[in-house]
Amino acid sequence: MDSFPLETMPYIVREFASYKLTIQGCSKKTVNEYLSDIRLFLKYIYAKRYSVDIYSDFFDKINISTLDNEFIFSVTTEEIYDFFIYVSNERRNQSAAKSRKLSAIKALYKFICQKRRLMDKNPAIDIESPKKKQTLPKFLSIEESIALLEAVQNDKESKTRERDYCIITLFLNCGMRLSELCGINLNDLDRELRSLRVIGKGNKERIVYLNDACRDALSRYLAIRRSNEYANINVPALFISKQHKRISDKTVQWLVYKYLGLAGLDYKHYSVHKLRHTAATLMYQTGKVDVRVLKEILGHEQLNTTQIYTHVSNKGMEDAINANPLATIKDKK
Repeated sequence: MDSFPLETMPYIVREFASYKLTIQGCSKKTVNEYLSDIRLFLKYIYAKRYSVDIYSDFFDKINISTLDNEFIFSVTTEEIYDFFIYVSNERRNQSAAKSRKLSAIKALYKFICQKRRLMDKNPAIDIESPKKKQTLPKFLSIEESIALLEAVQNDKESKTRERDYCIITLFLNCGMRLSELCGINLNDLDRELRSLRVIGKGNKERIVYLNDACRDALSRYLAIRRSNEYANINVPALFISKQHKRISDKTVQWLVYKYLGLAGLDYKHYSVHKLRHTAATLMYQTGKVDVRVLKEILGHEQLNTTQIYTHVSNKGMEDAINANPLATIKDKK
């Protein structure tokens, strides 16, 4: 637990974190996000009960590790509502941030009530999640995607050009998540480079199939990765850094931003996740991939998560309007 060492949390929260990691198989990143939200929540409850100014330095220094079960079990539904008024008004949290915080609080009290059976009444059980504003995903056009790949190809001074080109090719063609790409090991590839295995959310394994562009990019990179230069490096990762370690999320984010800039696309505020959106959108729009197949490719839990890509393109609606038999009728005057 890098961001939030367990010793800084109350004992029951440590049990909760361990349960999420070991029993439910959640990633460290997910658990750290839970702990971050729970930490703020408990600090706020403490501050309100003991009249600590939430704008003072004392608020930041509140030590929640000493909070006992009695304190956590005594939290009321009204106090949870009060917390969300605070994060809305004072921290300007939008629906997505508030939903994440509520998920963390609900998960904690569900663990306490249902798994540990230490409380009879769950104070968070009837609180509804904030309604999220539906926004269409941003994505690169085909022309912008090609420009991004060409930016990598033209970076003659880069010592990691083949690696970086392979990474961006996989993002644009396979639609995998950042964590999934960074987690790929050499033995996750099949011998013919027809597919590879990734570990998605909740440690769920799935097979990603590779097209010609991916196979070519992988072949070029693997020739370097398996060369004598890396022969003595005992690292199972497919993609490694200049320090000969598994490539980090931040390094991949940096290289994507770098090449978006070289391609002249940085002003559009694209990101690594937008490359996943790009792959999904191009497959659905141009490749006419069935939305249920797309769901499996992206590793979505629910079909309604994938269905957002069915609303991205206005081309179908534009064609429908133009097909109206009255579309060519104009005022003769």
